[in-house]
Amino acid sequence: MANKKLGIGRFAAAVLIFAFSAGGLEAATFSPGRGVNLDLWDTWPDEADWGRRDVLLPYPEWRRKMGTEDLALLKATGFDFLRMPVDPIPFLSPKSADFREELFSSVLDGVRNINAAGLKVIVDLHPIPRGADRFAGVEEILRDESLFERYLDLVRDMGRTLAEEDPELVAFELMNEPVTGCEGTEGEAWDSQLGRLFAAARSSAPRTTLVLTGACWGGAEGLAAINPHTIPDDNVLWGFHSYAPFVLTSQGALWAGDFIRYVTGIPYPPYAHRAELADALEKARERIRNEAPFLRRAGMLAYLDEQIALVDTEEELAAEMAAPFETVAAWARKYDVDPGDIILSEFGMIRQEYQNPTIMPAQWRAAYMRDMIEQAEGHGFSWSIWGYGGAFGIVEEFGGRRAEDDVLKMIEGLDGTRP
Repeated sequence: MANKKLGIGRFAAAVLIFAFSAGGLEAATFSPGRGVNLDLWDTWPDEADWGRRDVLLPYPEWRRKMGTEDLALLKATGFDFLRMPVDPIPFLSPKSADFREELFSSVLDGVRNINAAGLKVIVDLHPIPRGADRFAGVEEILRDESLFERYLDLVRDMGRTLAEEDPELVAFELMNEPVTGCEGTEGEAWDSQLGRLFAAARSSAPRTTLVLTGACWGGAEGLAAINPHTIPDDNVLWGFHSYAPFVLTSQGALWAGDFIRYVTGIPYPPYAHRAELADALEKARERIRNEAPFLRRAGMLAYLDEQIALVDTEEELAAEMAAPFETVAAWARKYDVDPGDIILSEFGMIRQEYQNPTIMPAQWRAAYMRDMIEQAEGHGFSWSIWGYGGAFGIVEEFGGRRAEDDVLKMIEGLDGTRP
């Protein structure tokens, strides 16, 4: 794959010259263990309102609702780092151009607040798919060269913002879940873009640990397609996401396609709750028959049966959950990547879809996340749960209300041995 990495090679060579002139490369200085993702947004304001400071600041928005006590709770629970998603689009929008520097300062204040609470932090540039309320999203950034160049400028500026912070306490993730690269030659395009992102960040943040990821939504297969030797730096962490098995983790989600929205109440683990499984499947089939588009119903019913067949025995479920970890572990062995330099940046199980009355029982969620943690730590990977609040919230649900504490208690009960 190295012969296809010409884009990385040109930019990386320049960074190598810079790095050695600045005193040489160093091994990863940021060492995460157990973490949780903060919320990207809470109120999701329309871009039309981004010209008002009181709409965007303080930034990110979690700073409006979380204080010292909330951060102390996370520390006491057993987390040692937070992954802090930062939506990059307000930095690129003309609406907020007059106070762009204030946005950077506010991000830095958030970083320092987290560090003051005794927690490390990964600043995660987290573009999302474009909605009707914003001018661009992650796909537009990746496919529009002029917009990607502006994003590179943002990466440089964010790197400069973080460069003077303690590199043992602050890391920088350059792009969350690139959506391209799932088919054909798009993966090669991401290879070049990843090299350019790396070079941009390293040019302004020579000591900061950078978190890099693969294409195709940042999954295990995307990471496994990367040749890490084309990145001329040891001060790097490699991230991937896993929400496997999707039929269990994203039940009822309206944003995840036209099938899973009809599926709720599937227990975890399915094989241990046969009565609940049978009831949930019958209700899902009934919803599909009554509510799904007519021409899609037969296909959805067949797909539901296929997905459940992959998880309805202990052996099948274990294989589904282990597959992403085994893919990444094989990649690490192939390229001699230290497992300690790999992070499962996102995993989780939905609690409740917005405006959907169905709530996933807390004990099922805690059991799923415990099993994923065992997979990650068994491979020597660090991890961070998605997320603090909202649909997948482990601390809060919607509206700032406290979620059940089953997941937090599970985290508290983990032994002190970390990746």
